Amino acid sequence: MRRWHSADMTRASAHQHGTPQQVIAQIERACTERGIRFTDLRRRVFELIVWSDKPMKAYELLELLKEERDGAAPPTVYRALDFLLENHFIHKLESINAFVSCHHPVEAHTVPFFICDRCGRATEFCDSSVARQLIDHANQLGFTPHAQSLEVHGVCKECSHA
Repeated sequence: MRRWHSADMTRASAHQHGTPQQVIAQIERACTERGIRFTDLRRRVFELIVWSDKPMKAYELLELLKEERDGAAPPTVYRALDFLLENHFIHKLESINAFVSCHHPVEAHTVPFFICDRCGRATEFCDSSVARQLIDHANQLGFTPHAQSLEVHGVCKECSHA
């Protein structure tokens, strides 16, 4: 099944994966079910990412947190990001070193992203068959993949018409 989701959650909220509030509630439930803590800081970092209209860099998150919290420092942001990544609640876009919320936060998966080089928005293409094909080809070559990052850079439809 193929579905498109923009990192701009206000536009993506019309999709079946819900509003930012619903995604946050999904993560809270997943944490409870897994017996892991969704601390105030982890929640706030996730909220900043899920409400952003573009991928967020760690230092952008840090600057926003400093406005709200005394003692916000790089290690605290990176620990929160590590937690969110390890639990598949966010994706890291390696080519731009930024983070977006995951539209399937309760399951591990690798999906392609289309990143607009003009506006900076990232669109998640929800089709796990692309990653599966890469793994199958790797196996045929005797190659053992350890990580995948599927990112395509270009210009989105909105920017190409602007």
